[in-house]
Amino acid sequence: MTGPTRILCVDFGSTFTKAALVDVSTGELVATGSRRTTIGTDLMEALDLLRADLATVTGEEPTWPVRACSSAGGGLRIAVVGNERLVTVEAGERVATSSGGRVVHVAAGVLDPAAATAMAATAPDLVLLAGGTDGGNTAVLRANARALAAAPSTAPVVVAGNAACGAEVAGVLADAGVAAVVTDNVLPRIGVVCPDPARAAIREMFVRHVIGGKHLSRREEFARFVVGATPDLVLRGVEVLARACNVPGVVVVDVGGATTDVHSVVEPDPEDAGLGREVVATLPVSRTVEGDLGLRWNAPEIVRAAVKAGLLDEAGEAGTGPDVTTLRAEAERRKEDPGYVATEQADLDVDIRLAELAVKLALRRHAGRSQVVTGPAGPTVDRAGKDLRAVGLLVGSGGLLRHVDPVVARRVVATGLAGAGTHGRMVPERPELAVDRDYVLAAVGLLAPDHPGAAAALAARLAQAVRPETGTPPSPVRARRGKTGA
Repeated sequence: MTGPTRILCVDFGSTFTKAALVDVSTGELVATGSRRTTIGTDLMEALDLLRADLATVTGEEPTWPVRACSSAGGGLRIAVVGNERLVTVEAGERVATSSGGRVVHVAAGVLDPAAATAMAATAPDLVLLAGGTDGGNTAVLRANARALAAAPSTAPVVVAGNAACGAEVAGVLADAGVAAVVTDNVLPRIGVVCPDPARAAIREMFVRHVIGGKHLSRREEFARFVVGATPDLVLRGVEVLARACNVPGVVVVDVGGATTDVHSVVEPDPEDAGLGREVVATLPVSRTVEGDLGLRWNAPEIVRAAVKAGLLDEAGEAGTGPDVTTLRAEAERRKEDPGYVATEQADLDVDIRLAELAVKLALRRHAGRSQVVTGPAGPTVDRAGKDLRAVGLLVGSGGLLRHVDPVVARRVVATGLAGAGTHGRMVPERPELAVDRDYVLAAVGLLAPDHPGAAAALAARLAQAVRPETGTPPSPVRARRGKTGA
């Protein structure tokens, strides 16, 4: 192959910046490193430190090409605007979430001044403007374009509504000085969601307008290195993993300090098409963000949600762990000090218990529901949402799971499944378990477009970890400094 054989893949996270040096000729993971994100000064300072660390452990000059993703500075904040809450807004929200963004505001119907003010108060980085099926109603989409154009300060807009007036809407926004791009309708017809063009447009807007606007670095190379939002690239990595593992679906649960994200790639069963009554189809590739399930910033919310769901008293739940009173007190302590790193076993036990609950709650929320409904024709099965029961691989990720003992990490993921199929939630039933200890999924997503072979080989490391008979992947050189918290 021509060009460099090693690429440094970097994830600028909200707390830690992670790096993976990959040989793209073979897909070998050469070395990994982690440093605290230098959010208070310049994000490139953390990368400078990582380059020096990896140069030391590899003996090479740190001149490798860099490819990066970022969730620093709050990540990508998206507002979704559409016609009806249960139709185009729902479709837009699903697409926005799967694009690596966090949906901070949802508006349905015509944006009046009060609605526009409410949206502006959430400080979105980007607006996804949907509305109408192709050939359908255009009045609301046109009105909302005028409202966004008249707003005193408007974030860049991705127009993904009725194709009949897309160009007109973009012109209205452009005339008002609002950056806008037109893409295919997210809901071209009822029951059909078209996510990929909008995902690509959101990625383009993130790189062109959002990254620079957050003033995360004074160095121009930062904007050149970053190619997308971290969750978007991780989801792409999960797609590659699903193909590499050749299993009936993959789910990744990423337990972080602020949120717990669930990524899933599951092909829907055509035989189930008549079992649900959803106006907006379920996406095969999707992501949900649980903003109240973080091991630091939102630790008290984990305890509250678990108590409300009856999980702390659930019969048959594995592990004993700290009692509810201790969990409440320790969760508040973690919220007050988000940079806290557990060093004593008792404190680590609290983190582990919180992670178990976060995994279980997040999986239940991501999965669809199945219930028996009795009607005039007798009992029938009604399903809504995503059916994960046949998923073949469940992967745990996040700082805690990467740094505790591997047996404990797998137990956290497995405990998240215990009893989770109750209440009709269609969670994985008998998946194989793995932990992304080397944090390769972001690197896989970064490499997939132009180094698909290397990306697939890197993703296969997780399959090898699950199935020892396929061979144990070689361990990379690690250059981490100290312990990493959530």
